[in-house]
Amino acid sequence: MRNAVLLVAMLIITVTIVFGGLEGLFIPGPDHPAIEYATLPAKDPVSELNRKIQEGKVQLKFDDDQGYLRSVLEALDVPIESQLVVFSKTSLQMNRINPSNPRTLFFNDSVAIGWVRGGGIVELAAEDPQQGVIFYTVDQKPADKPVFVRRDDCLNCHESYSSLGVPGMLVRSVFPASDGTPMRQFDEYITDHRSPFEQRWGGWYVTGKHGSVRHMGNAIVTDPEKSESLAINQALDLESLTGKFDTDAYLSPYSDIVALMVFEHQMHMVNLFTRVGWEIRFAQYQERIERKPTDKALRDNHDVTVHLLSETARELVDYLLFVDEAPLVDKIRGTSGFTEKFSTRGPRDVKGRSLRQLDLERRLMRYPCSYMIYSDAFDGLPVEAKDAIYKRMWQILSGEERDGKYARFSHADREATVEILRGTKKGLPKYIEEPVTR
Repeated sequence: MRNAVLLVAMLIITVTIVFGGLEGLFIPGPDHPAIEYATLPAKDPVSELNRKIQEGKVQLKFDDDQGYLRSVLEALDVPIESQLVVFSKTSLQMNRINPSNPRTLFFNDSVAIGWVRGGGIVELAAEDPQQGVIFYTVDQKPADKPVFVRRDDCLNCHESYSSLGVPGMLVRSVFPASDGTPMRQFDEYITDHRSPFEQRWGGWYVTGKHGSVRHMGNAIVTDPEKSESLAINQALDLESLTGKFDTDAYLSPYSDIVALMVFEHQMHMVNLFTRVGWEIRFAQYQERIERKPTDKALRDNHDVTVHLLSETARELVDYLLFVDEAPLVDKIRGTSGFTEKFSTRGPRDVKGRSLRQLDLERRLMRYPCSYMIYSDAFDGLPVEAKDAIYKRMWQILSGEERDGKYARFSHADREATVEILRGTKKGLPKYIEEPVTR
């Protein structure tokens, strides 16, 4: 009976992927034996830092202004220049958050850190190479060996349709009232690099230069009866946030527009890695437990997995290669130093090119392939999933894929992307070493 139920779940997942993409909840759930989200030992950067602190190899410093924040950033190699500032009441410490006392977020490729002035905790979300995002808090109290406590209760919000049904990240854009409360009667948006700019960053402060690009940042709803009363600040090109609140109490006076664009791209990318990894692990588990003595049954089980590999790879690769990215209508420039900090991290090929180079005139990245292909989350995918992803990437980058939506890739873009991957990414399949065809 149990096997029959699991098989039905498997078929539901298959239908969801074919007709609706990687949407909806992960039906078997995070506690399924193929996943064991809560019980497998964590291997994310915060759990590793926790271990080093308890072993006495790392000491965190506490200060009276931001508590452990600055020391945690340093220990996890998270740049201050990545600071993002959100004033909507959309997080664990929402009661403290408002436009005069906003929340700050900092991030690198594998960790996001949240801090609220006067709050009792620092919040952390870290990518485990297999398990997805794991959530932690550390108390803002001086201690010889502070402890990062795992907080699976964060899944009440961070495991939902908006995170692709797995423990993941959300970049939410809302219509905020004057105190930061989301006015949900006017809708809200979960945004990534495909989202229209007109729907982005409601409830966030935004600094930088962006010309004619319009967004929802730096604004509040002035009339609770009308969403169109979102009071867009006409001086959208804010150099800094000085004057908006007491920026001297914060690590930086910026909420950089380039950092925001990179952040929202990365958060959905992480969710895709997790969802695809979980789908394939579950399918492979089903193959093992549903094994029958007949050749036909074996083929049927294997065919389901092969189909899942193909369909999930298509969706993930389209996002990885920015196929449906919303184009820029004007130049974007940050003011915090994030652009320079991000771009210098590499790796680079022999010509000095990097998948971290930003364009910011036509699109986000200079070369249309996400730097997250270097991440532990990508490398932690099942081997079969990575194989399917590479095959789909090669169909597009080699020019074999002729569908019209891939015409946005010029031959120069495809050739440069492949050359950079060859020079910087370990473990590429041999066929990617062949020349790009015109």
